[in-house]
Amino acid sequence: MKATLKQVSLALLLIIGIAPAHAQQGEGTKPGESTDGMAMQDARARMMSARGQRVAYTEKFDLSGLPAYAPKSKVKGTIRLWGSNYIVDGMIGGYWEKAFKAHHPDVMFDWNMKTTSAAVPSLVFGVSDIGMGRKVTFSELQMFQRYKDRDPLEIEIATGSFDVPGWQPGYGVIVHKDNPLARISIEQLDGIFGSERAGGWDGTSWRPEWARGPEKNIRTWGELGLTGEWADKPINVYGLNQRYHQAVEISDMILKSSDKWNERLRIYANYVSADGKLARGMNQDLAADRYGIGILAAPTTNLGGGAAQPTQKILPVGVTDAGPFVPYTLKTVQDRTYPLHDEIFAYVDVDPAAPINAAVMEFLRFVISRQGQELVMRDGKYLPLTAEVARAQLAKLEAAASRAKAR
Repeated sequence: MKATLKQVSLALLLIIGIAPAHAQQGEGTKPGESTDGMAMQDARARMMSARGQRVAYTEKFDLSGLPAYAPKSKVKGTIRLWGSNYIVDGMIGGYWEKAFKAHHPDVMFDWNMKTTSAAVPSLVFGVSDIGMGRKVTFSELQMFQRYKDRDPLEIEIATGSFDVPGWQPGYGVIVHKDNPLARISIEQLDGIFGSERAGGWDGTSWRPEWARGPEKNIRTWGELGLTGEWADKPINVYGLNQRYHQAVEISDMILKSSDKWNERLRIYANYVSADGKLARGMNQDLAADRYGIGILAAPTTNLGGGAAQPTQKILPVGVTDAGPFVPYTLKTVQDRTYPLHDEIFAYVDVDPAAPINAAVMEFLRFVISRQGQELVMRDGKYLPLTAEVARAQLAKLEAAASRAKAR
């Protein structure tokens, strides 16, 4: 069959790299949209600056069980902090500084908060006293270990948010509202989103005992117990670009930190929409897919902070197949009974051959105290620690201080 003039013309256009006007375009490639890295940084900065001034929740949690702050001694000097921009995009950094200085007026603060990616390198190269933000990654921890021959002191300073994108929100498991599935376990999520593996990672330690075979893969809804029209339908899995930290966190939470994902994972990345806002497109596609499933941060919203899609529902999650299966709510994220909550950390380099920094330790004691966590609640984005978690962090600080005194 001879090619038509139209077919020849189309082939020539494709050869020289010009897509025809009717060709399918991906998110971020339509007129007015952008996938440029700096354009996305600008859109992100505008979005987070505006979001940081808002109070996302006004509920008051009972913090009476948290330890009250009482200065052990007067401290002075400058505390240098590097890390997550969200600490200063919101009001919590300023709240902590003002309240702490009321006890210790001779302490100064030097905030350098652009990205958590700077938290560990700033400690390694001695330009910070505290690194703040999300949990450190494999490569960040490995970097610290190789330069320092020890682990950093890790202190939890808040629980991630419930529904504020950017402020380390918890993760919700999303399916279509027509889906009969009523709950799901971490093991089932591993079977759906993961694949066979030779082991997993615990920090920088390889754990071969966390291996699993392909027989635990879950690829149809029938393998989760659904019947009728759902029994033979494939599970369409939605996720984020593997370079994004959210994808790494999801792997840490459900895949034993494995990099072996479902071979049919549909991967999304951010772009700048025509109206200049940061967008992703994943939620919209997932909401339209009757057989889809995704794990989304701040599942009650979309990336831009708007309402969730009406065709979606959030599944209760259990640590084991036996449950209990916990719904995603403000209360269950704050009290950490919901398994896929997130945390915010402070990292400190405690050198066994040097005196401990008293101002840093005193500040961290304040942050995890009842007064410090009341300010987290006042800011209304991150969620305050529970009494159990706060006391465990205080014990870690006390142990570090005791080791320093013993030298």
